[in-house]
Amino acid sequence: MHTAEIALSLLLVVIIVVSLLSNVLVLICFLYNAEIRKQVPGLFILNLTFCNLLLSASSMPLTLFGVLSNAHPGGQIFCQVVGFLDTFLTTNSMLSMAALSIDRWVAVVFPLSYHSRIRHRDAVIALAYTWMHSLSFSVVAACLSWVGYHQLYASCTLCNGRAVNAKTQFAIYTMVLHSLTFLLVSVVLCVTYLKVLKVARFHCKRIDVITMQTLVLLVDIHPSVRQRCLEEQKRRRQRATRKISTFIGTFVVCFTPYVITRIVELFVTEPFNPYWGMLCKSLAYSKAACDPFVYSLLRHQYRKTCSDIINRLLKRSSPNGSGCNPQKLAYYISWSDLSLML
Repeated sequence: MHTAEIALSLLLVVIIVVSLLSNVLVLICFLYNAEIRKQVPGLFILNLTFCNLLLSASSMPLTLFGVLSNAHPGGQIFCQVVGFLDTFLTTNSMLSMAALSIDRWVAVVFPLSYHSRIRHRDAVIALAYTWMHSLSFSVVAACLSWVGYHQLYASCTLCNGRAVNAKTQFAIYTMVLHSLTFLLVSVVLCVTYLKVLKVARFHCKRIDVITMQTLVLLVDIHPSVRQRCLEEQKRRRQRATRKISTFIGTFVVCFTPYVITRIVELFVTEPFNPYWGMLCKSLAYSKAACDPFVYSLLRHQYRKTCSDIINRLLKRSSPNGSGCNPQKLAYYISWSDLSLML
């Protein structure tokens, strides 16, 4: 094996392990915490976790086998089933991210009317659309025999037809698929999260004004306390930008190389470097490993649930149950409404 193949294999192993463990942990938190199950975003996160787990258990191991052996993983029918799942799960996960971004946009921009605008019934309708959207493209590809083993990506996925007419139809299908999934979701993520960032900056500015007015009134405040307050203002402004950049950046970095390669592949005759195709596919898979941290595990509610589960397993009392830090409580009151939505 070449060094590049070894590196790609190790990368895929890390992605598979991290994706399986992190998504299982999100599922455990969802089942353990009743409050998470009651929230509307929990349905979208559950659907995203379900897609990531299936993708990690079906398509990723076969791609790892293809990278290691440079051979067709399994029979033709088996590969077509895996290719069908690859298209369905990837499309479904993208649309779930768009649904999450819309939910958080409504929650931040219209906080008073959020519960009347976004209900569990609306979430179920949105999820039904994501499934119908994903199934329609997957079924079309399967019926027209456009799924199978693709040597460039070393995986069972969408493949070109051999006939000229089939290639033209496949090119149209691929352009429509990526336009209504990757491009559409990219636009939705950028529009919604940039509006959320605008609101976050407004709240940061409002909190900063209140803080500065308080510091002016407290003339006897120690300089070190004043400096810590100013540093906290700066961190608060950076925190919102960092979170929004993570939501959009991970999606763009993980999927853009793969989508662009797919589109360019339709119009060029010269073959691509196979290592580039495998790397692009691995980057697309890595989104399944990033999603649990981006959307769930780094949030306070999930971190607290994980801590409660660990304390229960170790038969320890929760450290959050005794006492209350006034400084943390004051910060929570001023910032919790926005940070929980992000």
